[in-house]
Amino acid sequence: MTGPIDDPRVHPVRENATADPGTAGRDTTASDRGTSGAAGGTIADDSPGTDGPGTPPAETGWRRQAAEGLAFLRRRITGDYQVDDFGFDPDFAEHVFLPPLRLLFDKWFRVEVLGVENIPSDGGALIVANHSGTVAMDALMTAVAVHDHHPAHRSVRILGADMVFDTPVMGPVARRTGATLACNPDAERLLTTGELVSVFPEGFKGVGKPFSQRYKLQRFGRGGFVSAAVGTGVPIIPTAIVGAEEIYPKLGDIKPLARALGLPYFPVTPTFPWLGPLGAVPLPSRWIIEFGEPITTADLPAGSSEDPMLVFNLADRVRENIQQALYRLLIRRGHPFLG
Repeated sequence: MTGPIDDPRVHPVRENATADPGTAGRDTTASDRGTSGAAGGTIADDSPGTDGPGTPPAETGWRRQAAEGLAFLRRRITGDYQVDDFGFDPDFAEHVFLPPLRLLFDKWFRVEVLGVENIPSDGGALIVANHSGTVAMDALMTAVAVHDHHPAHRSVRILGADMVFDTPVMGPVARRTGATLACNPDAERLLTTGELVSVFPEGFKGVGKPFSQRYKLQRFGRGGFVSAAVGTGVPIIPTAIVGAEEIYPKLGDIKPLARALGLPYFPVTPTFPWLGPLGAVPLPSRWIIEFGEPITTADLPAGSSEDPMLVFNLADRVRENIQQALYRLLIRRGHPFLG
């Protein structure tokens, strides 16, 4: 789950791993999948050593997947991969984390992506989105949408709540996939170095709200995300996500059990806990993720990030943009499950 940028702590993680300076951190997605042509196909390459007259066809299907899997294992054994100061491991994210999420994205949720051209191809930018769904699946689907649908295949650095990083297994995995703590110092450091960062200012108030309040935005914290964007001069991308509200409709909350387990809530849904482990399977709702027009901050006067009125007004503007987009996208989607 993700939260607002209000925690002052910084949690950089540094890991040492040897890497080939010629390939360290390189995003191999585009080259692995081929060069997309205008019709969505792959443009053939007649240069020597590629599929052409007299050369064997490239491996496809399970053979290619097996080869990529072996190559990944070889890199892990030899230490031929890169990990940044926050613990982000692009090789792990690309070959272990993203593939199962793509199945959910493409086959289960059937996500429609709009406005991806509003995300810059390079340089820092802050994606600000609504948060919902009982389990923070929306943050993961947003990352897949950007990585797979943006021409630059950019990685999204998700800002998450403390609980994510305090949870065994989940915390280390979140670090390796690019997430970090939702606090201003971490956000500003990433934005300053040209990273694409996502934040969900509603926090647990949004992701854990009852199903009866679906698609009604909660308060956007204290505007910490605006301070981070304004302080670094990066654009804010208001992002509306439709579909997450229906995957685990929260009908109730067992508060005593939540307190005993140290959770913000213990949800009761139409399937959980009644169906046991099967209740953890999300319902197959239809999703739309729309990246809105950027709100520029580079032209604001120096020191604007310290102006509480400016920060409040800009946060309110972002919130209103997202709320209006949600209403419009709900009409566009129609039935939440069919179609």
